[in-house]
Amino acid sequence: MISAHPSNHILSLSTPRPVIDEDVMAANIARVQAYMDAHGLAFRPHIKTHKIIAVAEAQRMAGAAGINCQKVSEAEVFAAAGFEDILITYNILGAEKLERLAALNRRIRALKVTADSAIAIEELARRFSPERPLAVLVECDTGGGRCGVQTPQQAAALARQIAGSGGLRFGGLMTYPKPRSAAAVEAWLSQAAALCAREGLACPIVSNGGTPSLFEAHLVPSATEHRAGTYVYNDRAMVRAGHCALADCAMHILATVVSRPTAERAVIDAGSKALTSDLLGFADFGHVIEYPDAAITGLSEEHGVLDLSRCMDARPTIGETIRIVPNHTCVVSNLFDEMVFHRGGVVTRVEKVAARGMVW
Repeated sequence: MISAHPSNHILSLSTPRPVIDEDVMAANIARVQAYMDAHGLAFRPHIKTHKIIAVAEAQRMAGAAGINCQKVSEAEVFAAAGFEDILITYNILGAEKLERLAALNRRIRALKVTADSAIAIEELARRFSPERPLAVLVECDTGGGRCGVQTPQQAAALARQIAGSGGLRFGGLMTYPKPRSAAAVEAWLSQAAALCAREGLACPIVSNGGTPSLFEAHLVPSATEHRAGTYVYNDRAMVRAGHCALADCAMHILATVVSRPTAERAVIDAGSKALTSDLLGFADFGHVIEYPDAAITGLSEEHGVLDLSRCMDARPTIGETIRIVPNHTCVVSNLFDEMVFHRGGVVTRVEKVAARGMVW
């Protein structure tokens, strides 16, 4: 395998391999931070998109207030690298996870988690003490249909339970909303915060989230912060959502055409272990930059099948390297040990995907 040394051109590298455009990534970070700053919102990047210490540091240097992790093991990696303000947006259950969470809470100054049930809160309360309390936000389902309490009244009830637990501290509210639903999210969160206030419970943090909802953040004035992850690289799904253009997608997956069994079919060396099988509503598995009319119609572990029937002009040849914008960039980060960065096609650095596989 040809090593990704600085000054090598990315097209000389062995494939399949994801590469990150330094300038596009930097512009994405600057664009979103400027928007948050303009609207007086704290910004908390979700690092599951990249899982790389240096990228999180770039986000922090740009002005991010803290980081968002999804699992305890992921948060441990970033805490070890010096990140102190970490929100884990997940119900944490089980003795091993709680033990590791307690150790993490002793190590850093501003750890926070979320919970959406009395059971989850009871589990946390049994593990933490008033000497080193844990901040807990109530997760609210404001329309996203994933985790979260279903009504503002339930949110206030859990807030009371948290505040009444000696080892816990009520930290506020958190939601991952349905895109383009800012008015409904604001109505939900403002009512929940008002109910908490009637109980004498302030909401220090009201955390709204998601890259698809990113540029609606200012339409939810009850929120104190916004979380987003995919924006740092962007992907095909974000292009479809109108969040960005193809030129704003910093991640491309390099793949080599290894076979042309027929005039209308090519096979590449990037399968589900490189591209992810996430469709996210698309009919195929990624956008081919050089051949936009080609469709990646099938993936096995090591092979990707391209339908070339709509390519009226040039078609890829055996040995050719192509660039693919993935449907979902976050999953790709967890498929590789390292990420190659480049500027104008010339390798600038290689970074370890430090939290790869940290999914519990």
